Amino acid sequence: MPDSIARAAQILKKSRRVVALTGAGISVASGIPPFRGKGGIWERFDPMEVAHIQSFMQNPKKVWDLLIREMKEILDRAVPNPAHLGFYELEKMGRLEAIITQNVDGLHQKANSSLVIEFHGNFAQQRCMDCNAMLPTSQVSLDVLPPLCECGGVLRPDCVFFGEAIPVDALEQSNMLASTCDCMIVAGTSAVVYPAAALPGIAKAAGASIIEINLEPTHLSSGMSDVSIYEDAGRAIEKIIGQMGR
Repeated sequence: MPDSIARAAQILKKSRRVVALTGAGISVASGIPPFRGKGGIWERFDPMEVAHIQSFMQNPKKVWDLLIREMKEILDRAVPNPAHLGFYELEKMGRLEAIITQNVDGLHQKANSSLVIEFHGNFAQQRCMDCNAMLPTSQVSLDVLPPLCECGGVLRPDCVFFGEAIPVDALEQSNMLASTCDCMIVAGTSAVVYPAAALPGIAKAAGASIIEINLEPTHLSSGMSDVSIYEDAGRAIEKIIGQMGR
């Protein structure tokens, strides 16, 4: 592990355009359960029943009651952890250009990161399905479900449901960053859900180094990653920054 930390620090010190791709694993320490894997939300719920756009359109009250209410209560309490703060520290050091995140928790922004591309939208805002007005999720009352806009329209999270397309701007900007970076940090994600999963391959094909930070090996670990660090992302980034400082 020390050798991996040192190699990652060396790569970052010589890189000029570093981009991070982050997933649910970096937010677990903030009390946000992942969707997939052991202990994930999809162990308790059928995603097609509670997270597909057609399910929401047919019965928004049910989706709010089963899933969105719980997510709101969790995210209202969540604060950035050392992983989010570490990425901001890399930005302050002039070593990180942008973050592409599959998360919808808004914690990178709460940690003051400047350029965050939200691949799946953001749960921090609710959008009216009638007038498109936006309302901070923290201000939405759960007294009546589904909550309604002042115009009477149903509010929905401003994130991507199953059955919806990735926002075009996020997709185009992410592909551009992946194809022009010289280093990509892949943290807290197994990178198996497309189209986000294609980004490390795009970066690698363009000549970028890949630094992987996950708790256990993924498909990136064999042949794709230049450095694989199997550790909590917050601790790993803290160690890398320490190495860079020395």
